[in-house]
Amino acid sequence: MDTAPPTPSLDTDVVFEVESKFHAAKTARREHEERWATAYHNYRGKYDKNVAFRENEKSRAFIKITKTKVLAAYGQMIDALFASGKLPLSVSKTEVAKTKIANAVETEMSPVPSPPPSPSFGVGWKGDGRDGLSPMNAPQPPTPGLGMPQGPQGPSTPLNAPSSPPMEGEEENVEDSAREAAKEMERLIHDQLDASNSKKVIRDAMFESILLGTGVVKGPFTTVKTINSWVDGELQQEEVSFPYIEFCSLWNYYPDPDANFSGDVEWSVQRHKLSRSQMIDLASNKMFNKEVIREVVKGGGNYQNRDFENEVQMEDQSIGIDGSERWEVLEYWGPAPIKEGDDALTSTQINAWVCGGKLIRLNQNPFTPYRIPYLVFPFEKNPYSLFGVGVAENMDDFQKLMNGTTRMAIDNAALSGDLVFDIDESALAPGQDYTIYPGKKFIRQSGMPGQAVHGITFPNTSQQNMMMFDRWRQLADEATGIPSYSHGNTGVTGMTRTASGMSMLMSASSLNIKTAIKNIDDFLLEPLGRSMFYWNMQFYEGDLEITGDLEIKATGSQSLVQKEVKSQRLLSFLQLASNPQIAPMVNMRNLIKEIAYTMELNTDGILNDMEQAEEQARIVGMQNQMAQQQEAMMGGITGNGNATIGTGSVPQPGEEEFAANQPPLDMPPQ
Repeated sequence: MDTAPPTPSLDTDVVFEVESKFHAAKTARREHEERWATAYHNYRGKYDKNVAFRENEKSRAFIKITKTKVLAAYGQMIDALFASGKLPLSVSKTEVAKTKIANAVETEMSPVPSPPPSPSFGVGWKGDGRDGLSPMNAPQPPTPGLGMPQGPQGPSTPLNAPSSPPMEGEEENVEDSAREAAKEMERLIHDQLDASNSKKVIRDAMFESILLGTGVVKGPFTTVKTINSWVDGELQQEEVSFPYIEFCSLWNYYPDPDANFSGDVEWSVQRHKLSRSQMIDLASNKMFNKEVIREVVKGGGNYQNRDFENEVQMEDQSIGIDGSERWEVLEYWGPAPIKEGDDALTSTQINAWVCGGKLIRLNQNPFTPYRIPYLVFPFEKNPYSLFGVGVAENMDDFQKLMNGTTRMAIDNAALSGDLVFDIDESALAPGQDYTIYPGKKFIRQSGMPGQAVHGITFPNTSQQNMMMFDRWRQLADEATGIPSYSHGNTGVTGMTRTASGMSMLMSASSLNIKTAIKNIDDFLLEPLGRSMFYWNMQFYEGDLEITGDLEIKATGSQSLVQKEVKSQRLLSFLQLASNPQIAPMVNMRNLIKEIAYTMELNTDGILNDMEQAEEQARIVGMQNQMAQQQEAMMGGITGNGNATIGTGSVPQPGEEEFAANQPPLDMPPQ
């Protein structure tokens, strides 16, 4: 049975729903856009268009302290999150893993509910690759991101379906299996994140969160990765489904305006600016309506710059970009419009793409459990808004004060550094040029008393102005929590004179960054790890064999400290286990395995299995036996002065070579 084409009324309802919600979100975030534009101008060192200068002001200097603070915070967070070479994201078993659960996960956060039963209506068009799946409440293939192909369907077993409890004697095996499953899942997730260039995506979003206050990461979605392998000299290619994430600029993200935190977001709209080639790529994807896209492209570009785009681009160009070759495409994730006669307590979660008032794509949300694929995280949390506060906004007032103080100092220095002359024209001969230059001569009137030319010097207050500048800079340090000495300020005073004092100050200055990293843990890394786990359980094409309860944890910079402390404790316990009385009670293989894991080492490549360990022990035993036999053949010679060079030993009384035993030379023997 072919998929029934969407009815005109459905197209109209969905388009109206998407455009009306986009307009509501655009209106609600206008005040936030002004804050973001101001933060961006302060970072670039450009005055806002609303800033007015007096006519007698000569200086237009802008001291870019905001840029220094933003880059300092960015560098500190990069060092904290990527110091170990990978994201501080871990998967571990729960504290009590006494049940065997296939394809299950437990998290510290509340579970995301699956979508309720949805009303049945046709979605799609003939030839879109989803023939025979006309009702939206029927199983749908996974929907990838922008222009990406779909992956395979995952297992039908619910993620939270428990199995029977273990038999007696199986609890220890369940604990070990759960621990091994957690490590394997952690390796898999890290490998997928590394292969999808996730570090760059997270760095871009992190920088925007520091500058504007909020960062957005989109995904994970499904793409197809080609794996090349050589077998008997022939190249073999295999296509496998693979997860990936994208960076979504905050300027293009329009969330539910009634949401105060990411868990409250009911719907989201992303605004795309696509070129002709990108529109052609969409048309080649079977998930999009090719005929509608052709009609939209034929009508010409419809993209228009928003107010914030004109403000951001004002230092580069004064007029907007010509939209004749650009198209504005709205990507919507959220509930479908409720038609008359539908149950008000049911909701269908959809993904719709709209361009030029036409629907170019419509699918049911494919994720199980249901989620909107946008991870929104703040740098500094605002308890009453989804959008956070960044470094640039925290020091906006002090940036303006520093700029004003600097301009005053420069104008005063220009005035006080040059003389102002008072000239008595009545005392000088008429018709003279009053221009002052070295060697200038004036002709006085005959018989006129007094001095004709007086030089006036204005007081120099630039030093006081710069003292005020330093004071504003100190207050900027307090406002941002990023002291100047943490990013290379050369002033050495007080505790910064010693290494220990500097270390104490640096530790105290990192508290603000630790708070920001905690926000990244709670709002980005942990949800991302959970989403990657769900993707693997739903779309992964291999056999995961998940056993036990797994828990996704994001610990930021603390994970590095915890692993270092754990590694030191394990090494101390290894020394304790060398005691012959304790050694029989210690599982040495598992102990070495834990030490290697805390040191970020791959245990599969450096640890032997039991057979290899036995063979290695036999070889070591034979080497020791051969060494003992060789020593016995040499007659047990030590280094006591016999046949080998050695230190020898001091003769004791009564021994043959003791000097006191020999008679004196001048005494005859008795």
